Amino acid sequence: MKLIDPLTNLPSSETSVDVWRMVPSVFNVKLTGPDGQNPWPRGPNPTGGYQLDGRRGTLQEQALGALMAHAQIQNAPSPQFLDDLATFQNVLFSSHGVRELSEAVDVGALPLPDPDPELNELEQQGKVVFTRACAQCHGGAGQSTASVPRRFHDINTQCPRRVDTVIPPRWNFKPCPPSLARNARTYQITLIDGTTARRTSSDPGRALLTGFVGGQAPADDWNKFDVPGLHGIGKTAPYFHNNSAATLEDVVNHYIEVFKFAIANAAPGVVPPFTTTDGVHFDRAPTPEERAALVAYLKKL
Repeated sequence: MKLIDPLTNLPSSETSVDVWRMVPSVFNVKLTGPDGQNPWPRGPNPTGGYQLDGRRGTLQEQALGALMAHAQIQNAPSPQFLDDLATFQNVLFSSHGVRELSEAVDVGALPLPDPDPELNELEQQGKVVFTRACAQCHGGAGQSTASVPRRFHDINTQCPRRVDTVIPPRWNFKPCPPSLARNARTYQITLIDGTTARRTSSDPGRALLTGFVGGQAPADDWNKFDVPGLHGIGKTAPYFHNNSAATLEDVVNHYIEVFKFAIANAAPGVVPPFTTTDGVHFDRAPTPEERAALVAYLKKL
């Protein structure tokens, strides 16, 4: 991939690019990271990792990268120091229920305990919606393992956002704010067959790690990120990899449009796995009428 110079519209000689990514919570990392399930066609860390694009395979690697790149320390820390950091992070939980869940996972206890607190009627309704509409991607004990054949995802939070050319529009993503839209850069990509194509994104995600663009749509690395865990999400606003959703209401509104986008762009006769319970009907999408219940449940995770 080569960055396109916006002044000349030609490939530049730049070898790095700045992207804007949020700082994820360190709570519940014990339940995330590589899980050995549903592997992606390429590394790094084909079954998930740490950081938003899954680039780190261990908490020690993540800590070392932060110390060297952000803190810019002059001497590498000892392995014991990194192990101590990882040990500390592995006891940080957003609730007692999640801690108990993690302890049960460690000893292989089945069935696993439900980490949810007591839920009222509205929150219970939201849990039903979550199980139907969200758990396909946010599954497993850490709510970070996809059961559908897509380990890493493009959820259309990049800039520029996709706009439907059909009138009336079949989906309607909230436009990017100027503070994010200004980060969009155009890249020229050399495809596997030797031809070139151009794509624009504020953050190409895992494609910056692998350079792999232009394969089959589910396996293309463009704009792809790892699935984050959701335990404690009510305490970690704003949301998405670029902080583009201020509230959980914004998150749910965005996913309502994601399902609309997926349905509108599905190939004839094809029902994307995350949109269906039976392989035939588009029946997983959350509805506007379910928004309040789903948000209420998300706040209790």
